[in-house]
Amino acid sequence: MNLISISELSRQDILRLLDSADAFRARRGGHGTPLQGKSLAMIFEKPSTRTRVSLEVAASELGAHPLYLSAGELQLGRGETVADTARVLSRYVAGITARVYSHGTIEQLAAHASVPVINALSDWEHPLQILADLQTVRQRFSRLENLKLAWIGDGNNVCNSLILAAAILDLEIAVASPPGYQPTARVLEQARRLGGDPNVLVEPAEAARDADVLVTDTWVSMGDEGEEAERLRVFGRYQINSDIMNLASPDSIALHCLPAHRGQEITDEVMDGPQSAVFDEAENRLHTSKAVMAWLMGQGRED
Repeated sequence: MNLISISELSRQDILRLLDSADAFRARRGGHGTPLQGKSLAMIFEKPSTRTRVSLEVAASELGAHPLYLSAGELQLGRGETVADTARVLSRYVAGITARVYSHGTIEQLAAHASVPVINALSDWEHPLQILADLQTVRQRFSRLENLKLAWIGDGNNVCNSLILAAAILDLEIAVASPPGYQPTARVLEQARRLGGDPNVLVEPAEAARDADVLVTDTWVSMGDEGEEAERLRVFGRYQINSDIMNLASPDSIALHCLPAHRGQEITDEVMDGPQSAVFDEAENRLHTSKAVMAWLMGQGRED
C-alpha cells in the first residue's frame, strides 16, 4: 500500500492514523522502534525544512535508517528512468518517500516500486501536511465533526488535499481564491465523488465568516518565482489578519504549512497570537509521519 493521495484513505483510515499520531506524540522517546533494521529512501527534487527534518527524525526515532537522496544524486527522469529507480531502490529499502515537482513522478514511483511509496509533496497534493493539519484541528477542538474549514489564498496542492480530506470527513469547506487561481474542476469533481460539497468563492470575508479553522499558504510557491510580481498584486486581499479572524468563530484557529511570508498571506499579529496553531501544526508533521511510516512499513505497529 502507498500514500500518494489523501483520497486513498477512508475516514476510518484517517482517524486511525490520527490516533496513532497522538500516541506517538504522547509517548515520544518511549514508543519503541517498530522499524528497527529497516531503511527509508527520502527522494527530494525540491529542498525542504519541515518535510526533510520531520521525515528524517521520524524514521530515526522509529528505529529506521533514513537515506536522503537529492535530485542531483538520482537525476530522476533524466539518465535512469523513474521506473528503474523505483525497482532498484525497492531492492534496498523498506519504503520510499518522495518530494517531487510533478505528481506523475510519484505515480510512476508507486507503480514500479515493490515497497510502500509516500508522497511528501507533489504539484498536485500534499497528504502528509493535511494529516498534520487534521491532528492539530482535533487537538484544538477535540473533534473532527461539525467544523467549518476556510482556505484563503492560492488553490494549490495543499488546498487540493484539504478539499479532499474535508470530503472524506464530511467537513464543510469554503475556498476563497482570486479568479484564475481557484481549485481546478478536476479536484472539485473528485471531492464531490467522495461526498463533499466544496464552496469556491472569490471574497475572503465570505469564506472566513463563522469558520472554525482558517488555512493559508504562500502566495508564491516554489517554481512560481517568475510570477511573483503578478501574484503579489492579485493576492493582496487574501491575507489572514485580525480583521479576517474576527469574522470567524470566537474559538477559531489559524493554520499555515510554512514557510510563511509574514506580512503577505498572514500577519505577525495572527501568526504569533493566541489563535495561531501554526507551530503545533509544524510539530505534528513529525507525529503524523511516524504514524504513516509505522502503518505502511511496519504493518501498522506502534510499539
